Amino acid sequence: MSNANVKKIKSSDIEFKDRLVSIQRVTKVTKGGRTFSFSAIVVVGNENGVVGYGLGKAKEVTAAIAKGIDDAKKHLVKVPVLKGTIPHEQTGKYSGARVYIQPAAPGTGVIAGGAMRAVLESVGVKNVLAKSKGSSNPHSVVKATIDALTKLRDPITVAQVRGVELDTVFNG
Repeated sequence: MSNANVKKIKSSDIEFKDRLVSIQRVTKVTKGGRTFSFSAIVVVGNENGVVGYGLGKAKEVTAAIAKGIDDAKKHLVKVPVLKGTIPHEQTGKYSGARVYIQPAAPGTGVIAGGAMRAVLESVGVKNVLAKSKGSSNPHSVVKATIDALTKLRDPITVAQVRGVELDTVFNG
């Protein structure tokens, strides 16, 4: 995410809800037999425009999830959410995963697949249409979704960047 307009957030003063996206049991074969450990992808958000994701690995599931939450709180970004949806349509990509998100009318709900749904609900979007193409690997889909969300700009920011009034942005 080499975006210039990405706003990093401090996690100390915000209340977060965490969502487990996926958990994998991985095996290492040693001389003494198989050693199992767990890797967990976790998304945290305050459901009001702040979201982050993290990866935790440990010998036990609960420890892996706790590490994932801590990691997620270190990678928070601010996303513009307008009236429960996103300001405009946007694409995002990471590795082989491609995602497309589009604003939706009130009452539509979050129409998105597993890993995307977790990110969009954590950020506080209530109505959105989303499509995931390419890789369905949860790691890549989560990162591609956050890439798309960080590219979003609200009308006020657009007006400031262009140096015009807010009405001009809408009337073109």
